Amino acid sequence: MHKTDLKPATDHNLVRDIFERPLHDLRISVIDRCNFRCRYCMPQEEYNHRYTFLKEKDWLQFDEITRLVRLFVRLGVSKVRITGGEPLLRPQLPKLIREITQIPGIDDLALTTNGALLSGQAEALKAAGLHRVTVSLDALDNDIFTAMNGGKASVAEILKGIDAARTAGLGPVKINVVIQKGANDHHVLKLAEFFRGRGHVLRFIEYMDVGNCNHWDSKLVVPNSEILRRIHAEYPLESVDKNYFGEVAERYRYADGQGEIGFISSVTQPFCGSCTRARLSTDGKFYTCLFSGDGTDLRAPLRDGKDDGDLLDLLKNVWTNRGDKYSENRSLFRSLNQNRKKIEMFQIGG
Repeated sequence: MHKTDLKPATDHNLVRDIFERPLHDLRISVIDRCNFRCRYCMPQEEYNHRYTFLKEKDWLQFDEITRLVRLFVRLGVSKVRITGGEPLLRPQLPKLIREITQIPGIDDLALTTNGALLSGQAEALKAAGLHRVTVSLDALDNDIFTAMNGGKASVAEILKGIDAARTAGLGPVKINVVIQKGANDHHVLKLAEFFRGRGHVLRFIEYMDVGNCNHWDSKLVVPNSEILRRIHAEYPLESVDKNYFGEVAERYRYADGQGEIGFISSVTQPFCGSCTRARLSTDGKFYTCLFSGDGTDLRAPLRDGKDDGDLLDLLKNVWTNRGDKYSENRSLFRSLNQNRKKIEMFQIGG
């Protein structure tokens, strides 16, 4: 099926970077802590009882977050995603959800979670105004799953959370699967078979070199083109057009009508050219790329009493000077500097 060549919105009020990419999505990390220790994000040997996480006073407070969201909306943001760490560890999270949903211009408010706490919070999140959730689940086999998450939860707990989200109306639930060669790549068809026809959207994500602590090795990347071939051979797939400019997943549907599946291929098929995402860390730094090394501090000017005009100018200046294309230039960056420091994924969300 032919893919529609989607273009950015033409609204002249939207702020654009040096490659003419608009600012459309904002990802907000509300806590840098997590109850999992996934090896590709937050391995136990580095993030244990000896590691010092942010103190609560250093987190952006809810009123600070909502103030920034209002400013980002003025620059073009209409989609917000709450992330972490594990966002469901943030106390009183439904209060923040409720405050964000009341901001004019927010069309979509989503949350990404590992799902372990979701069954107990799904109804409250929905009541607060959350639109949908994305749940990470890297395997259905409990041994494989616990090996990948540091032994912190069972598959049954995550499936219970997914069911609770669907019952609460937070669907269709997207299920994110990070594939690593030798860890769970042999489990692809079992995942596809299990989620077919259940009303969810399964999405396979290539193992990425986010941050530094996962000691990324390109040899462990399984190209999504290979995963697509495996699934298509068993369950024929048809390509589906993207929903909007900046959507990162390549979408497919089962030819027999049993639902949708997606592939996020940052390593083998970079999508930097259509990236419309900004990221806000737990301590209030503004990042313009998932692979950034440095962010712009927004917490200090917020707490120093800067007015909205000053803050808006700061946000606009950062985005209009944005030139990030890390994934397109990954090989070059890695050949020039193998020790390039990058922000860790749990600090700004995936």
